[in-house]
Amino acid sequence: MSSTQETDAQIPAAVLGATVPPEPMSMGAVLRVDAMRRLWYAQIVSTFGDFLALFAVINVLTFKLHGTPQQITGVQIAYTAPIAVLGILAGVFIDRWSLKPTLVASDFLRALLVLLLLYANNVWAFYAILAAISVVSSFFGPAQGVAIRSIIPMHGLRSANGLMQQVMFGMRIVGPALAAVIVANLGPKYCYWVDAASFIASGSLIASLALSRPAPAPGDAPKKPLGIGSVLDDMRQGMSFIFHHAGLLFVILALAAGMFVLGCFGPLIAVYVRDALHASTKVYGAASAMIGLGMLGGVNVLNSVGKNLKNSVLVYAGLGGIAVGLCLLTAFATIPTTVLGNLIIGFSVSGIVIPSNTMIQQETPAALMGRVGSTVMSLIFSAQIAGLILSGLLANHMGVRQVFAVCAVMLFVLMAAGKMFMEPKEPAAAA
Repeated sequence: MSSTQETDAQIPAAVLGATVPPEPMSMGAVLRVDAMRRLWYAQIVSTFGDFLALFAVINVLTFKLHGTPQQITGVQIAYTAPIAVLGILAGVFIDRWSLKPTLVASDFLRALLVLLLLYANNVWAFYAILAAISVVSSFFGPAQGVAIRSIIPMHGLRSANGLMQQVMFGMRIVGPALAAVIVANLGPKYCYWVDAASFIASGSLIASLALSRPAPAPGDAPKKPLGIGSVLDDMRQGMSFIFHHAGLLFVILALAAGMFVLGCFGPLIAVYVRDALHASTKVYGAASAMIGLGMLGGVNVLNSVGKNLKNSVLVYAGLGGIAVGLCLLTAFATIPTTVLGNLIIGFSVSGIVIPSNTMIQQETPAALMGRVGSTVMSLIFSAQIAGLILSGLLANHMGVRQVFAVCAVMLFVLMAAGKMFMEPKEPAAAA
């Protein structure tokens, strides 16, 4: 008995503790953290307002200004391109600025920009305002990721990311329907007012938080005075960390690939329903809703059934699930297989998005969180834009079903490359 106690006493407490990792936090436990709960409320109101304003803009361009399909697609490009371009640069400032003032100022500034939509009366005015909002959002998104990392312990990050994505996926389902009711009964201007109010509410909630940046590691070098040279040096540090971390690079590429496929898939599913299924708009609406339902279901299953699985395993499963869904759409042009395929694709997307974001937050040093997070945002939005642009070009040359097949093959190739060259190492093995 005494010899056992002596043996245990000789083992460092850190080693003993490392063998028993803490139980992953549930979504309910994460929401009991007051700061996280307020941040979640802020996400709900601002995301709902965004859906209203974007739907209203598309409604005005389509039915009032009689915009062309290219002009309607341009709305989404104008809303995402600045984040794709400025993302890497924005992270340099996020790693230097105070968190709470950055988040609050971003929300209040976006509220003012949304109100400019009240005076927009042509396509280019809408593009310019949406692009300006996107510029501000390129700072808000990475700062929010840093805030979550500072509020929630490591073993609760997956549930925290699940909660945030749950809001996005849920609004994808109910947002357009609610926006349609408001636009039809009250007009688009009310949507702009509601969106502006949602940003003010979000900023006010965040202003009530006590946010502090995660403490830097002992070996982190002090920040140089801000200048062109230091900005470029900070950008290089962020990119170098990503490219020299094989596991992180894999999940980021997986995330970008998933968003590229969704970028291709979104515009083409309507054409697929029309040309391959010879079905009506009701079928298109049902098929599109399945993606959102699959995403929402995937979030909840992930945090109950898959909470003890490794992030890399879930990413592989997500990539494979999207590929399987695309294969269903390619091989069988029927309404039941289309509904099932879309449901599988939506379900599998959550298997990429949440574990990837969680691993990025867990593996990235506190001093680099802004740069890595903004770089990921830049890659995601770039992939979406590439998918939007290439989807039409590829479909014209080879057909919609063939495009889905190519995307499925691309995902299988990425899975194989990840397994062979970028397999994330276990902490114990790395040590």
